[in-house]
Amino acid sequence: MKFCEKLNEYIETLNCTAKDISSISGLSEATVSRYRAGGRMPEIDSEPFDRLCEAIASLAEQKQHGDITKASVKESFLDCTDVITTDKEQLRDNFNTLISVLDINIARLCRHTNYDTSTIFRFRNGSRQPSDPTKFAAAIAGYIAREIDNPGEISVLAELIGCARKELSDSSKRFDKIQNWLLNGKSTRTDSISKFLTKLDEFDLNEYIKAIRFDELKVPSVPFQLPISKTYFGLTEMMESELDFLKATVLSKSMGPVIMYSDMPMSEMAKDSEFPKKWMLGMAMMLKKGLHLNQIHNLDRSFEDMMLGLEGWIPMYMTGQISPYYLKNVQNNVFLHLLKVSGTAALSGEAISGYHSEGKYYLTKSKDEVSYYKKRAQALLSSAHPLMDIYREENAVALNAFLIGDARTEGKRRSILSSLPIYTMDKDYLEQFLAKRTLSEAERESILSYADSQRLMTEEILKTETVEDEIPHITAEEFDRYPICLSLSGMFCEKEIFYTYEEYEEHLKQTKIFAETHPNYILNQTSAHTFRNLQIYIHEGKWAMVSKNKAPVIHFVIHHPKLRMAIEEFTPPMVEEQHPLD
Repeated sequence: MKFCEKLNEYIETLNCTAKDISSISGLSEATVSRYRAGGRMPEIDSEPFDRLCEAIASLAEQKQHGDITKASVKESFLDCTDVITTDKEQLRDNFNTLISVLDINIARLCRHTNYDTSTIFRFRNGSRQPSDPTKFAAAIAGYIAREIDNPGEISVLAELIGCARKELSDSSKRFDKIQNWLLNGKSTRTDSISKFLTKLDEFDLNEYIKAIRFDELKVPSVPFQLPISKTYFGLTEMMESELDFLKATVLSKSMGPVIMYSDMPMSEMAKDSEFPKKWMLGMAMMLKKGLHLNQIHNLDRSFEDMMLGLEGWIPMYMTGQISPYYLKNVQNNVFLHLLKVSGTAALSGEAISGYHSEGKYYLTKSKDEVSYYKKRAQALLSSAHPLMDIYREENAVALNAFLIGDARTEGKRRSILSSLPIYTMDKDYLEQFLAKRTLSEAERESILSYADSQRLMTEEILKTETVEDEIPHITAEEFDRYPICLSLSGMFCEKEIFYTYEEYEEHLKQTKIFAETHPNYILNQTSAHTFRNLQIYIHEGKWAMVSKNKAPVIHFVIHHPKLRMAIEEFTPPMVEEQHPLD
């Protein structure tokens, strides 16, 4: 029996209504109705689930059904075929994380574990659960323990499940660790992604520009005396070669794009107090000149190190002059490489892993050699995959085209919002709202047009797929401290159009009505106001978009599986709406 069928059985047995359960439990009638229809189910061990069981038990006591208690109700719900317990859901999350982080070939895994591909797919999307979780975890752990044996993969696995590399030294130890983690573990990546998103939320490009006096920087025009080619040895000269490459690039007349890749460790160079400052100045000069940079990141390292590295790139990402890429399946534990090419200069480096300080680096301005290295860099770039697509105002048309096309593709959508979605506001009310503001006719028409397009796009998705929006529950006191703006980042509007608290409450009421009239739309309110300047949109399994509302308005559409899944995992647990509709 399914959860909705069991709930309806209780309602029939007790001769009560959804309104009766709503009144006692504190859950909205809309929420209880969705439970009855099978459109939604409370998370097991959550407060809404506990309140539902308690409400049924209370009604049973009133109607003298002594055999129906809170404990028996909970047990009967847990026996339902479609109920996902916390352990099984954690197993699914961990299994998906393991597949993504280790880039496991699903077809090969299925052949070796005797699960067919369609079954594994259903396990991954949650539409089916393993009948024996322990047996399933053992099969997966056995396969991965045998397949994962090189130092790079073991390092990644150790970082993921939170143990030392030596604890994974042989396949039997790996099996035990992986199986235990699949059943009981939790990914350690949430803190790193939380720090990254918090920094992005708080970052203000205008303040950063003032702090580094970017506007005062002047691209030098004094000739840079560098021989046609030069060879550098050792760590100190390696740092010199990096700076010489930046100088040669900035001082040349070429405006050609720059391609940069390095899997050299930065830790030793970072110990030099002056090098990072000079390197950042050189990068700032390059961006000031107006050059576009194709940066191929080395992500073959721990998730924490990867996120720390990306944090340092936030200021440069904000300029819109950086296109970030990554290489798949790079497991290099012997050789280190460096390749940086601009219009008139090329820097190439090599070293043995563990002996970085004894490497050799070669900088050239020779036309023929630059041409050769440029071909190598282009070949490397053609093998790379976009880490994320970055959209600023000048890319508004491209972003809109991407979202319109995506609206026609299948998959669940989820969002973590710092303001209410504009598509849930009644059109007439929005017109009244805007009429009270000091806006030009063109600005009002632009906002109304944007709202219309968002409604159409959302309703197109809702025809076949679910959209789940998570919004903060804001008290009047919190609103006074942190007023909320109309959400307009999607149209690249940085003008802050504030609600009054009464207007915000009215829009919230309209959002709840939108949820009632659109069965596939799910609205969740939480007490946590996670971010104030970010909106996070997730198309599960496909991409995650982090949208910054201002300073500047910018959208990061993330494709990299490890980073995308970390953002999906970061999403706070679903909190059911507990305030009945007015």
